[in-house]
Amino acid sequence: MKLDILTLFPEILKGFFESSIMARAVKRGYIEYSLVQIRDFACNKHNKCDDEIFGGGAGMLMQPGPLERAIQSVSTPQSRIVYMTPGGRLFNQRYAEELSKEQHVIVICGHYEGIDQRIIDKYVDDEISIGNYILTSGETAALVCIDSVFRLIPGVITQESLEEESFSDGLLEYPQYTRPAKYDTMPVPPVLLSGHHAKIQAWRYKKRLEKTLLYRPELLQKLDPQVLRLITEILQQGVSDEPD
Repeated sequence: MKLDILTLFPEILKGFFESSIMARAVKRGYIEYSLVQIRDFACNKHNKCDDEIFGGGAGMLMQPGPLERAIQSVSTPQSRIVYMTPGGRLFNQRYAEELSKEQHVIVICGHYEGIDQRIIDKYVDDEISIGNYILTSGETAALVCIDSVFRLIPGVITQESLEEESFSDGLLEYPQYTRPAKYDTMPVPPVLLSGHHAKIQAWRYKKRLEKTLLYRPELLQKLDPQVLRLITEILQQGVSDEPD
């Protein structure tokens, strides 16, 4: 995948692409990226990219000219253009999976009060929000979106890890433990030390159901009715933390 991120503040994003899993993905050729400074496409002495809003209102708006030239510098007919904005549709795992299959993604990081609507109408394919709250800039939202997407690209993370993560099948992830087997006064559930794989899987599934029911019950409502009946049976029967 090729990523072009259009931004007024590339320094916010730079460290992300040079660290950890993303750095390895870039080095191995799974990801190609560029941080495009929108100010480089301004046509004024001070590289100004914002102006007052027609009709009045607080704040400033990003001008269409510099942003359009920045888009045109990297776009192709195959590009998918994403604009990070609180007014967009809510970002979720399904959209991340969809975006991970694209060959070229352009991400526009909004700032000030956003960008001129004419750029949205002419160029933007998806307006995306990461939640019902306001951030200072689109760079932070873009990082959330990009981090969720790039790890789904084949080769970046093992398939087994992806399959067991939260939201992979509509449920949250089960609790996990590592050494020591007893920390302070808190032991690891004995079933996880039993070596009995079927019981471990049953325990993990039960814990996923319990956690989803506690924190995100709306996710269960989206499941197939037959699955919901199975969930009810499992929760009623229970799965012991103790191995047989």
